[in-house]
Amino acid sequence: MTGIRPATGSRPARVPRPRPSSGAAHRLLPIAEQLLGGPLPLRLRAWDGSVAGPADAPVVVLRSRRALRRLVRQPDELGLAQAYITGELDIEGDLTDGLRTVWGAARERGLRPPKLSLTDRARAVGTMVRLGAVGPRPPVPSSQARLGGALHSKARDRAAISHHYDLSNDFYALLLDETMAYSCGYWTQDEHEGGGGGGVHVDGEDEDGRERGYGPADAQRDKLELVCRKLGLAPGSTLLDIGCGWGSLALYAAETYKTRVTAVTLAAEQARYVTEQVAARGLTELVEVRLSDYREIRAGSYDAVSTIEMGEHVGDAEYPGFTATIHRMLRPGGRVLVQQMSRGAVAPGGGAFIESYIAPDMHMRPLGDTVSLLEGAGLEVRAVESIREHYTRTIRAWHRTLEERWAEFGALVGEETARVWRLYLVGSALAFEERRMGVDQILAVRPSECGDSGMPPTPRRWYEEGDAR
Repeated sequence: MTGIRPATGSRPARVPRPRPSSGAAHRLLPIAEQLLGGPLPLRLRAWDGSVAGPADAPVVVLRSRRALRRLVRQPDELGLAQAYITGELDIEGDLTDGLRTVWGAARERGLRPPKLSLTDRARAVGTMVRLGAVGPRPPVPSSQARLGGALHSKARDRAAISHHYDLSNDFYALLLDETMAYSCGYWTQDEHEGGGGGGVHVDGEDEDGRERGYGPADAQRDKLELVCRKLGLAPGSTLLDIGCGWGSLALYAAETYKTRVTAVTLAAEQARYVTEQVAARGLTELVEVRLSDYREIRAGSYDAVSTIEMGEHVGDAEYPGFTATIHRMLRPGGRVLVQQMSRGAVAPGGGAFIESYIAPDMHMRPLGDTVSLLEGAGLEVRAVESIREHYTRTIRAWHRTLEERWAEFGALVGEETARVWRLYLVGSALAFEERRMGVDQILAVRPSECGDSGMPPTPRRWYEEGDAR
């Protein structure tokens, strides 16, 4: 097109400048980044359809202004959790990827909220007002725990346990495998792998006649077998199982090792379930079920004591009394196995979301502190085994079941509670994956007055194939 000139006096056509979007997402993005202290690792989609943020990032959906009102009044983990639970906020696609992205960005970029000037605050408040984010405080979700009374009193502990474990036996039967073990499994093979390997897994066929590979139930049975071996159970042994859950260990020890078990729980639904299973399996001569607080156990001379992920509910100030009870219940030479979750010294609790919606008053401490408390009670710690990675696999199996049977869970407990559990399982699996939480098996013994532990010279037989009895 060379040689062509515009007519004398004419001007080049004016190219309109793009106008900045006035959508809610575009207004919220700079505020979010200012509060976060760096670029937002997420893409926002607001209730008006506007979208802002990195195109390749997980998409957070704000479905209503109510989500914004909730976050303005409570701009923390609990506010975000409440918005998600109620469905006011959602994440498109995989929730695990979304949370991993957020936590990874916070860790790698060292994002920290900056100190905002009065002008910054005024500007943010003005934007929120224009977006309709200022209004009545949204109601607290009905699934949040509401406890009263003194911390870790018997009545409050009973209420806290009931909030979590008495949700319904039908719920846990839907979530868990046939062992009804609600604790970290012990994965001796890759999932769906058939044959070979250690543990007690026996291959078979599923209901469709196809060969069944290794799965969550096998990992739980391998965990139960390992616990029994570490405790040295044998026919006629006596076991006190504190916090017996739905009886997976008590029933396994009685059926497989002919051990006499006292199974203790604070949850009425669990006690009912275990009692029914004991009768159905013909184990009434071997298993006694007690609906009781551990502090109400007065006397005993047991060969072994087990507490599988129950110590997290005891409380920090009460834990020395808990370990003293374990010591008192054991005969000299008796063993105790504590399987317990841990967190760092900076954040020893369960976190605001877990303590509000899952396990009220939960307390986890560093592993070394628990070992010291056991030793302080007069117990000798003989072995500690971290099984942290096993919990990532266990929880992801539960989460997979939740997603595959989502409609059934919703019909059973309601959409809000189902979303509570989705967030709980996804967040917990990531916490173990990224080593923000741990879980360990701690084996200890009550030595005799002359120092005899009665322990084998090596732990080799705990992990051997075949019958270790």
